[in-house]
Amino acid sequence: MEREASMFEPSEMLSSFLASTPLLMESWRFSCQAAPGTTSFVADHIGDATSYVAFSGLGISPGIIGRSCGNLAPLETVSNGIFSGLRRDQADPPMVHAGFLHLFLSVYNDPNFQSQMMEIMNKSKCIVFTGHSVGGAIASLATLWLLSYLHTISSSPNKLSVLCITFGSPMLGTHSLCQSILQERWGGNFCHVVSQHDIVPTLFFAPSLPDSLPHLSDEYKVEVFKAVLVSLEKLSKGHQCESVYRPFGSYFFCSSMGAICVDNGTAIVKLLYLMLSKSSPASSFEDHSKYKDYIDKINWQFLERGNSLEENLSESSFEAGIMLALQSSGISSHEPNSGEAKECLKMAKKLGRTRNLNSANLAIGLSKINPLRAQIEWYKQLCEDSDDQLGYYDAFKLRGASRKDFKVNMNRIKLGQFWDSLIEKLETNQLPHDFNNREKWVNGSHFYKLLVEPLEIAEYYKTEMHLKKGHYLENGRERRFKIFDKWWNDKKGEPGRNTTTSTRSKFASATQDSCFWARVEEARDRLNKVRSEADLSRRCMLLDNIDNFDKYAMRIINEKEVSKDVLARNSSYSLFVREWRELKSQLQLLLPQYLS
Repeated sequence: MEREASMFEPSEMLSSFLASTPLLMESWRFSCQAAPGTTSFVADHIGDATSYVAFSGLGISPGIIGRSCGNLAPLETVSNGIFSGLRRDQADPPMVHAGFLHLFLSVYNDPNFQSQMMEIMNKSKCIVFTGHSVGGAIASLATLWLLSYLHTISSSPNKLSVLCITFGSPMLGTHSLCQSILQERWGGNFCHVVSQHDIVPTLFFAPSLPDSLPHLSDEYKVEVFKAVLVSLEKLSKGHQCESVYRPFGSYFFCSSMGAICVDNGTAIVKLLYLMLSKSSPASSFEDHSKYKDYIDKINWQFLERGNSLEENLSESSFEAGIMLALQSSGISSHEPNSGEAKECLKMAKKLGRTRNLNSANLAIGLSKINPLRAQIEWYKQLCEDSDDQLGYYDAFKLRGASRKDFKVNMNRIKLGQFWDSLIEKLETNQLPHDFNNREKWVNGSHFYKLLVEPLEIAEYYKTEMHLKKGHYLENGRERRFKIFDKWWNDKKGEPGRNTTTSTRSKFASATQDSCFWARVEEARDRLNKVRSEADLSRRCMLLDNIDNFDKYAMRIINEKEVSKDVLARNSSYSLFVREWRELKSQLQLLLPQYLS
């Protein structure tokens, strides 16, 4: 069975994990140490491997939540690029609560925070960011910053795990933020602990909040409570509501009866509504300070799990699990809304099984498209053995209207559609959290990229898209190939993985740089520009670029990292070599540095 690479799985697996480790207790302890009035953050090591960084709401004015309720800020624009690793493929940029972002940036810009984080990253294998209330929102931003930072730096041999555990944290941002987190596969790095009656995680569902939020009168608490409940009910039923805030990551709902964990956004909103509807305005605000009581009781759920299951032996194990989860949420099976809660939990539970089913179906789909890849490999071999000595890339680029060429082109398109559909499922949370770490898919996507991307490049230049959009590398490369680069590089950087390669005795079956032919096309274009360039400095810059490519190409050829079609007599690369030699002979009197 394939090794599970994901550290944190959704639903009851995450519940069991958190309840059986010191993570919750330690996170809460550090959150209390960073309480407002003490310090903006607390950082400490536990053992040799794990570090905790807890945030408080220090410096927060009494009304910052209320005044900033509708004040959103674009995450990347305001933060000067420190979240650049977070993908922004949606039409709308990721937006977050402006007040919380301001608080995080004030901590981030503190030299003490910077120095402590560098020390922690060098010494730790796992970092847990945590915080209560506003501190939890700051912890989420700190987690996003560190994940973005780790995403943008080169792969490190020491893989650093990052987890965020918040307690009663208000929601942080909009749907576009949630989608970006899903696309990066970072949802499993966030666990938001929410107590049964706590209104603070849902406060931003109220249309407006007063400046004096911590000192609300009883009458105003009732108004806020009702406004939140109305908006939550609308959203839970699929209707539009005034609030743009949405949940991301896993929500760990705890009650006096235990805890359940849900990672589906629709189910999270539904449970927030159902649990809050059982509360009163007073208890919904008081519950925000009772997390220690809930955490102390969580372990009892797992000790009593056997008795709960015995009571439901007449039902299927699935139904028994649903009843146990319902009990843990604090919603009695005899209450009027228990049926709605039960259906919500069924939907969330089935989604986890659906992910595994989708993964299995994709494996079947991969086996069905493998013949298409085999046909392209056969075509590649024909091109390499052909008397015209064009090679794989140029034969496809200069292809005519033969049935063979047409079929290969259709196979290229169908393979691209398969991999694009896989990526869409992955980024919409329809596949297991560790999917992109599994050997089968990392290797399969890499081999697909090496075989098919040269055809994509050939099609791009055959249709002269470079004249309309610019060269392939900057303007034409499909996003799927960039994603597969990241999967491959991440896998190579895993601890204990042998990254050394033995010297090849013969040429590779496929050129190991899938963008090699795009670099050839750019180099040939620069050769043409050099001949007509009158400005000496610009000509020297072009020559430097050409020379750098020539040295790179010679290196990977000497290391046999290319397919033998690269050296075909009439390939684009062989033409480049001849053109480059001719140009150097013409420039020997003017620019002798390029003659060696």
